[in-house]
Amino acid sequence: MTTVKGPGIFLAQFMGDTAPFNSLKSICEWAKGLGFVGVQIPSWDSRCIDLQKAAESKTYADEIKGIVNEAGLQITELSTHLQGQLVAVHPAYDTLFDGFAPESVRNNPKARTEWAVQQVKYAAKASQNLGLDAHATFSGALLWPTVYPWPQRPAGLVETGFKELAKRWLPILNYFDECGVDLCYEVHPGEDLHDGVSYEMFLEQTGNHKRACLLYDPSHFVLQCLNYLEYIDIYHERIRMFHVKDAEFNPTGRQGVYGGYQGWVDRAGRFRSLGDGQVDFKSVFSKLAQYNYKGWAVMEWECCLKHPEDGAKEGAIFIKNNIIRVTEKAFDDFAGTGSDENFNRSVLGL
Repeated sequence: MTTVKGPGIFLAQFMGDTAPFNSLKSICEWAKGLGFVGVQIPSWDSRCIDLQKAAESKTYADEIKGIVNEAGLQITELSTHLQGQLVAVHPAYDTLFDGFAPESVRNNPKARTEWAVQQVKYAAKASQNLGLDAHATFSGALLWPTVYPWPQRPAGLVETGFKELAKRWLPILNYFDECGVDLCYEVHPGEDLHDGVSYEMFLEQTGNHKRACLLYDPSHFVLQCLNYLEYIDIYHERIRMFHVKDAEFNPTGRQGVYGGYQGWVDRAGRFRSLGDGQVDFKSVFSKLAQYNYKGWAVMEWECCLKHPEDGAKEGAIFIKNNIIRVTEKAFDDFAGTGSDENFNRSVLGL
């Protein structure tokens, strides 16, 4: 077994225009001061990294790595959540998702998709240059507007959607394989990969591609009423990344999973700071230790109530206290009697 690495922190929700959140150097120093030992970098934020430059220049990648290391931290992974989202966009969401892309490709879905694909490929090479072996992204969605089958879905629509999704991702997955990096999809509402069944349909269309892996985030499963512990039992061989994020689901007589169009504070399902929600993290960390998870535990903060700086401060301690330093021996070794083949046969009366 392997002890989970951490605590790490995903920087996306903390970057800002004022110090110490406005540069990679200063935010890393801030994170180190709270007790974090790793940072997950949002590749779309130029205050953190120039993704294309990191892909094309090993020297620049080493400089980025050096900034993080100088603060006493390691880079856990890069993220292309925003770019990955744009690999596949249903036309109903064109206007809303155009904001994730540069102005040069807005109002042009084909150009936007090509830009997104290139961005994710840059992330593969940048990850290789940084010495990383896993990368975080979203799958995007062609089918999400039909997630509830009314009006009735035409026969074959789902199959066609997943074939097209796999067609777009296979060249990217193959490039990640060339770079020696696992591509980890965060299974998430709003993506075509939003639960285990949808991930399996995608995996089938990619020929069970060995690089089509998972980022595990139990908060999204609490909000779906999905068994997030059994999910680890089923998919542990594919889980390469872990977002430590809490959530709660408190249905009422007025609303449930769909939330009644309410803002986050007023929804039945809400993201919370670590320890304030309903996720059984003791069991989560136990299962990851049991299945020899070798990656990082990275805090993602998305609480609708608590101040982010408080959430980060508490989160570093929370993760550290939940990481299980795995044992190197069995608890009953003291009572061992030793054995060899002849002794074992004698015990069996053979």
